[in-house]
Amino acid sequence: MSTSGKQKILIVDDEPDILELIEYNLKKEGYQVYSARNGQEAVAEAKRTLPDLIVLDIMMPKMDGIEACRIMRTMPEFKNTFMVFLTARSEEYSEIAGFNVGADDYIAKPIKPRALVSRINAILRRNSTPEEVADNKLEIGDLVIDREAYLVYKNGVKVVLAKKEFELLYLLASKPGKVYTREVILKNIWEDSVVVTNRTIDVHIRKLREKLGDDCVATVKGVGYKFEVR
Repeated sequence: MSTSGKQKILIVDDEPDILELIEYNLKKEGYQVYSARNGQEAVAEAKRTLPDLIVLDIMMPKMDGIEACRIMRTMPEFKNTFMVFLTARSEEYSEIAGFNVGADDYIAKPIKPRALVSRINAILRRNSTPEEVADNKLEIGDLVIDREAYLVYKNGVKVVLAKKEFELLYLLASKPGKVYTREVILKNIWEDSVVVTNRTIDVHIRKLREKLGDDCVATVKGVGYKFEVR
């Protein structure tokens, strides 16, 4: 992530009008903006500029946005870089594919400049939350999650969670607002266990809501779950 004043954003789209529109509005907001016209250029430009956030169109020549995101997520320098896709409303399958390769969010086309800037501002604010109050400890709203001790406190009161419930909560809460697909959750929490199904995730989410409140974890229909900052 950028440490000098202006945060850096890379915009990737093969349509010059869209590049110009997004670039103009983000520069006006005070961001340092770079651009690329396809996935191959995106990977090269990202390695050169090390942006804080990358906005990727999905359908592009030479290399599409999904493949570019997948490649960059394998590189250590982009482990914490926000990746956001531009998607048409008819491309729900693409949204799911995007989350599966490590996207943090998506923005629907047609682009509305004010809404786009607002969404990007909100995504970049995620980098400052949750607050790390100590090693392996997160503080988010009225919750304190202690990874080392496997303890959760809500308003100072200890909440008892089973091991997998805790691990699921910690995964979701480590990046508030980020949508985790069922596939990513299964891979991170249950790894390659053959006895785990989507129903297992649903049961654990239900238990978290019962213990921490219905509004702590939101369902993103057809995709997965995300932790909501209250």
